[in-house]
Amino acid sequence: MIIGALKDNIDTVMCYVPKHSTADSASILALPLAELREKLQTGSLSPEDVLYTYMEQTLAVNAKLNCCTEIIMESFDQLKTIGSNKDGLLYGVPISLKENISYKNYTSTCGMVKNLDKPAQKDSVLVEVLKKQGAIPFAKTNVPQALLSYDCSNPIYGETKNPCNPKKSPGGSSGGEGALITAGGSVLGLGTDIGGSVRIPASFCGICGFKPTAGRLSSLGVNSSLQGQKSVLTTPGPMARDVDSLALFMQAVLCDHMFELDPTVPPLPFNMQTYKSSRPLRIGYYDNDGYSQPSPSMARAVREVKALLEDAGHTLVPYLPLKLDHTMTELLLRGLFADGGVTLLEKGGPMVPGFALQILPYRIPNWIKKFLSLLIKPVVSFSVSSQHCEMLNPFLLCLYQEYTNETISYWRKINIDVLLCPMIGPAYWPRYAGKSSTPLSYSMIYNLLNFSAGTVTVSTVTEEDEEELKHFKGIYQDFQDRLFKEAVTGGVGLPVSVQCVSLPWQDEMCLRLMKEVEELVRSRK
Repeated sequence: MIIGALKDNIDTVMCYVPKHSTADSASILALPLAELREKLQTGSLSPEDVLYTYMEQTLAVNAKLNCCTEIIMESFDQLKTIGSNKDGLLYGVPISLKENISYKNYTSTCGMVKNLDKPAQKDSVLVEVLKKQGAIPFAKTNVPQALLSYDCSNPIYGETKNPCNPKKSPGGSSGGEGALITAGGSVLGLGTDIGGSVRIPASFCGICGFKPTAGRLSSLGVNSSLQGQKSVLTTPGPMARDVDSLALFMQAVLCDHMFELDPTVPPLPFNMQTYKSSRPLRIGYYDNDGYSQPSPSMARAVREVKALLEDAGHTLVPYLPLKLDHTMTELLLRGLFADGGVTLLEKGGPMVPGFALQILPYRIPNWIKKFLSLLIKPVVSFSVSSQHCEMLNPFLLCLYQEYTNETISYWRKINIDVLLCPMIGPAYWPRYAGKSSTPLSYSMIYNLLNFSAGTVTVSTVTEEDEEELKHFKGIYQDFQDRLFKEAVTGGVGLPVSVQCVSLPWQDEMCLRLMKEVEELVRSRK
């Protein structure tokens, strides 16, 4: 690790933050975002009290979890002018930002040493909009190296721990956000998602995360290690403790100000009518995608939520993702690294162990990889053994649209509004994410399709789940299946989530199902 998170500005921060009574701080931290916003709007809480409380909590949380990279000192200056944005939907609300979100004069390294000492020249569009809506960006959070892992470690800021079990990973690539929000250091955060990078840490840490349709929110000023990659789409997305907070974020940023700053974003305001609708839904569901066997808790969570939804008057329809064997091999993993890994090899720099293992195949000449893939095919699933063999053929790009069209036609045929399915979990042991790619079929497929997707925590791992895991074999019964089993062992008590999915541009419908699931699970408890 080159520098410790917050090492340079922690003492300065403490000088700015006056001490608060424990009772006041505890009551502020316990407020859901909706109630916090109401108290800020009515003046029963001041932005200063709220910011100082969350700042103190963030420093305490970070000392245990190493989830933050920097405190944004300009947040204190923003307090002086916050009154001019009192009509904003997020007036006075502190918000944390994933490290790759540009904030003027702060560095977005994406966990790579090569990007150090290159501060942003301006705020990202979303940061500008959030400020206009009265939100106060106050901290940046940790990420895995190159953002291309669902672990959370890099050679600059080190490794982030899971607040539910510090020996486990918080997930990635928005792992710092997941850890900070779960531990109470932030009430609302902004991450990014390219293959589950919002949804997986939300699942591992036990909160809610939402991946909108790519293009619904501006990505100007959102940094990536693979600029220009168009086949597996990335998008910013919110993370919070409850679904209403995600919806409030979307309502706040889907405004004229964002549409003016970034004309490439379609001017579609948040559809509150769809989000608040109570009409019965036709919901597709599956608890096993036929490509990667889920952990017992993943499958159980879907079955239990399915039963709750049926009891609430919704219709559940069996569903199975199309052609995952072919799609994972020929479209997803090749498309993500369409340059053959050249960009990562050039920019990688010093590597943490998990990332070094992850990109090892790209260092091997293609002819050797093809030969090795034939040798290891009997013990490693085809998708893993062949995914690194060659660069993407540009003519394959049309297959992405064909696959999307075919999937949408399938939805129309069985006449479903939304989809319920598993989300990867429970939390892994550190450094397993760099070895195990097959479970990403549950999350990355919806980046390829550019469907909206979000996760809601619905349960915890039981002793029965852990006992059943002992008999886990997997679909291929290969090395990848054994790695997954090892990664999720020791999960008793850890959060378990389900995933909700909707068609492109129907983000509000996805959030509506997430809210329905959240309320049904709460009423059951």
